[in-house]
Amino acid sequence: MMRYRILALDLDGTALDPAGDLTDDVRDAVAAARASGLRVVLCTGRRFRTALPVAQGLSLSGAIVVNNGVLVKDLASGRTLSHRYLSDGVSAEILALVREVGSPLVYVDAYEKRIDILIEDHGRAHPFQREYLEDNTDFTRVVGDLENTGRDDVIMMSTMGDEATLRALRSRAERGLGGRVRMHSLINKNYRGQILEFLAPGTGKWPTLLRIAADEGIDPRQIAAVGDDDNDIEMIRGAGLGIAMGNAVDSAKAAADHVTRSNAEGGVVEAIERVLEETRRV
Repeated sequence: MMRYRILALDLDGTALDPAGDLTDDVRDAVAAARASGLRVVLCTGRRFRTALPVAQGLSLSGAIVVNNGVLVKDLASGRTLSHRYLSDGVSAEILALVREVGSPLVYVDAYEKRIDILIEDHGRAHPFQREYLEDNTDFTRVVGDLENTGRDDVIMMSTMGDEATLRALRSRAERGLGGRVRMHSLINKNYRGQILEFLAPGTGKWPTLLRIAADEGIDPRQIAAVGDDDNDIEMIRGAGLGIAMGNAVDSAKAAADHVTRSNAEGGVVEAIERVLEETRRV
């Protein structure tokens, strides 16, 4: 049996309860994991700005994996430690595809300048996306044309909407863009509807975790990972111990070594206890 050295935790639907809150039980479990020598790495689809308070609530330091693996940030300084930005060549094609059904969101790596998202006039955006933008005005900048921003730090592009619309958009994008992008379809846990994300090839929570582990001489089998959604499947399947939440999508459960209780029932605490128990057996 392998001793685990990294505990990779998803946030929404995993470490956070259904209301998006961090409970004292989860704080205590993470503290116990750290006290045992485990390095806890948050791996989330969230942007750095919205993931940072959770990391601080868990008293974590070091690296955090955000935007589904596109960025690794230093929690103390906000500095970008590594990135996989979208190339200019494919960005215009993504924008054209998204505009067929709604309005694009362009996420940029400008935390220190208090800019996270670039948008055009979002009158054509799906109502689900307009709800999101109404709550995220402080770090969103409206531009005249997303194709001519002059930015070279595009983390990803996305759009929000209903499942049927985004499923059809993804099918068209797969035919048109092929392997030049990586896509994630996600349930929008804090708002209505779903999200379709367009990222650079080679991104993802698991590839990024592997790079972090390799830099520190850690075997992939020494990683334990906990998650609930499609963007967690790779790390659940690839980790030495992959755990899916009871509220996870079926494909994540199928990839897991173990399925725990839901995030409404403290499932992540159970998951951490299992990791610690297996580590103590070594």
